[in-house]
Amino acid sequence: MEYCLADAKEKNKSGVCMLGSNKQKAWPADQSFAKKYGFEVVDSTENGYELLARSFDGTIPKFAPQVKDNRIENNELTIYYDRQCPYVNQAIERIKQYCGLNRVPVSLIEVDTLQKAKELPCVFNNWGVFYKGIFETVNVLDIAYLKRILKK
Repeated sequence: MEYCLADAKEKNKSGVCMLGSNKQKAWPADQSFAKKYGFEVVDSTENGYELLARSFDGTIPKFAPQVKDNRIENNELTIYYDRQCPYVNQAIERIKQYCGLNRVPVSLIEVDTLQKAKELPCVFNNWGVFYKGIFETVNVLDIAYLKRILKK
C-alpha cells in the first residue's frame, strides 16, 4: 500500500480508490487495512459495496449514477465481464454451453474498453451478473450457482 500511495503521488494523481464490500469479507480489499492508510468510505450502494478513497488534493470520487440503480432493461441472463481473472474464460464457456443446451437466453458483454467500464450498471468491471433486470452477483458463476439464479 505504501508503494501504491507513493507511486500515485509521484505521478501527480489526485488520490487512490478501492472497492470494498460489507458482505464479501473474503475479498483481498480489506477495508480496515485501507483505513489504516487514511482511506475513507466516500460512497456506497444499497447492496453493500463501498468506494474507499485516499485523496491527495481534496477530490472526492463517486460511483456512477447507474451503479446505484442495480437494474438494467434487459431481462435475460446478462453477464458483464473482462478477462482480468484467469477463470473468466472457463466460466464463460461453461455458461454458454449450459445456456445453449437449456435454451436460456444469455447476453455476454465483454468489458474491453475504458468507455464500457465507465458505463457499467454495476460496481465491478471484472464480473457482474443480472437476471430479470436485477443485479445478482459479482461472483464468477459455476453451474450450481447459475441454476440457483435461474430459478428466481
